[in-house]
Amino acid sequence: MGNIWLSRAETSADIPAIRDINLAAFPTPAEADLVDSLRADPTAWIEGLSLVAADETGRPVGYALLTRCHIDTTPALCLAPCAVRPEQQRTGAGTAAIRAALATARSLGERHVVVLGHRAYYPRFGFTRASDHGIGLTIDIPDDALMVLSLDAGHPLPSGTVHYAAAFGI
Repeated sequence: MGNIWLSRAETSADIPAIRDINLAAFPTPAEADLVDSLRADPTAWIEGLSLVAADETGRPVGYALLTRCHIDTTPALCLAPCAVRPEQQRTGAGTAAIRAALATARSLGERHVVVLGHRAYYPRFGFTRASDHGIGLTIDIPDDALMVLSLDAGHPLPSGTVHYAAAFGI
């Protein structure tokens, strides 16, 4: 029997748990600090797009964040960071948080999502290689690490350069 995850938007009470998830999941505090910086940036933060996957007790164990970025001048979302407490990895908590984040973004009328991540993980959500759509970054990265997803078939992915929120430093 698989785990059942309750995915929901973060509440103010979740903020310490979200920081703990990111501190536990990554080798440095960079991602936890990034979330704090993005939360404080009104040009990047979108209420309702910071999602947790909680266990049966209500404790957040997985996390996915979507913030504003642009592909040239077209508004898009950036999926980062995504994290799961180490003892809960490979249980579906991350998948649940990401699926909920993407569904929420779609319901808010968002059209495009960018992720810089593992090429074997993100295609399960529909992400494809960004370069196939003429989308790139201003920094050198492996070509298959930058991926994109269209949330609205009526609005094809634009081509251009991804511009992240200032907190990303890209």
